[in-house]
Amino acid sequence: MKMRSILGALVLASLPVAPALAIDMTPEDIQKIVDEAVNKHMQERERKERSAEQAMEKKDGQPGTVQYPMATGPMTDIRVERKGEENVPLGFGSTGSGKLVYAKPFLSAPKATVGGYVDVMYNSLSNQNLDNPSVNSFGQQRLVPFIYADITDHIKFATELEFERGGANAPQTGDGSFQIEFAQLDYLIHEAVNLRAGIMLMPVGKFNLLHDSPLNDLVDRPMVSRIIIPSTWFEAGAGIYGTLYPSSRSKLDYELYAVNGMSSAAGAITDQGVRSARGSVSRDRDQSKAVVGRVAFSPVLGIEVAGSGYHGQLNPAGQTNNGITGQSYITIAALDWTFQKGPFEFIGESAWTTITNPGTGPGKMQGYYVQGNYHFMPDFLKSWAPSHFTDASTFTAVVRWEQVDTDVGNRTINNAGGGNRRELERLTLGLNFRPIEDVVFKFDWQFNTQKGARGLVQAGDYSTNANTPLTGDGFLVQAATYF
Repeated sequence: MKMRSILGALVLASLPVAPALAIDMTPEDIQKIVDEAVNKHMQERERKERSAEQAMEKKDGQPGTVQYPMATGPMTDIRVERKGEENVPLGFGSTGSGKLVYAKPFLSAPKATVGGYVDVMYNSLSNQNLDNPSVNSFGQQRLVPFIYADITDHIKFATELEFERGGANAPQTGDGSFQIEFAQLDYLIHEAVNLRAGIMLMPVGKFNLLHDSPLNDLVDRPMVSRIIIPSTWFEAGAGIYGTLYPSSRSKLDYELYAVNGMSSAAGAITDQGVRSARGSVSRDRDQSKAVVGRVAFSPVLGIEVAGSGYHGQLNPAGQTNNGITGQSYITIAALDWTFQKGPFEFIGESAWTTITNPGTGPGKMQGYYVQGNYHFMPDFLKSWAPSHFTDASTFTAVVRWEQVDTDVGNRTINNAGGGNRRELERLTLGLNFRPIEDVVFKFDWQFNTQKGARGLVQAGDYSTNANTPLTGDGFLVQAATYF
């Protein structure tokens, strides 16, 4: 209609320049001329468009023609356009050779999202401590890509790939690593119950589930979550998870899985913790399954209290490993809490490890941390530098006290095998700045004390052949961001 109006106006505008035609013409005659001119033009335009479409269809429909996409887009169809082949699903029923490498469904229907986080730090300490074997060093600790995919409305996939300290082949001291921290496939049934299988983060304590550097307000991770709960801790297994709503204001979340068991191999469990006893994602080394789960209750928004635990066979009956003769079990129990009120947060975690028939190793371990956060943003900074300090920016003042004891009761000292009791204490004062929620710059000061002699940190764990106490005090700074 718009085109016809424009053409009509043009015809009317041309009449004054042809006065011979306009003499003695009635309004009806003029309207007739306009209609005929417009109709003629529209018909000509439609004819040209049909001709162009027919030419294109003929070219595309030629036998043997393969339509390749532009370089900037996905390859949506790699099949030769012969009659009937468009109905054959890509798979072993497909024909072809060279182009079969592109027979991937995500090329035509992308489903995955790639992201991750990265951090970099510097420390200046008086001595080594739990997480820092160098007393004065820059460090690029972690580069962690994530891949998440919505395969269907009911099928989800997620994985985390972690490069620590430059990766396994970094030209350093050999303390780098690369590993898959989780790779899980979820089948969503209902909010109250869903299925999960794969390599999963163990839901023991809360920190093991939320250990990303940009999430945390201090540089180093809590000691209890490194020694008593061997974070980052993941195992292969399967189970269920879900959310229930007991009332209009409360929420109950749970996870429950069967997983590969921990190992009692030599050096796996000592007075240096249980990190080396973590199981295997490829196979169950001791053919012993374990059960693990967490229940978190939130009565109102801002408050959550959770209990979690792990129980499994540590040493099979009839075997002798690491001083353990006969059947042995390991149990890890944890309690974590989160309280938020305005700009204040109070969080923490406590965990206990018990080993039945521990042989020459410790029978009990215990640790905890308590942490207070205060979020604030001075208005004068937003006025002074509004492009750097916005409504999305915040400062956080942090104080954390923590303690671990890897041999409750001094068992390894008192038994004939000898040993060392290890108690570690740490006070951390911190201040960080977040220009936005996903980016953080942290400034920490640590005070560390230890009972027991050994403790040089290597490859992120205790070494068993060093006699350097983990007492390093000093300054740490870290930048971390999601991407």
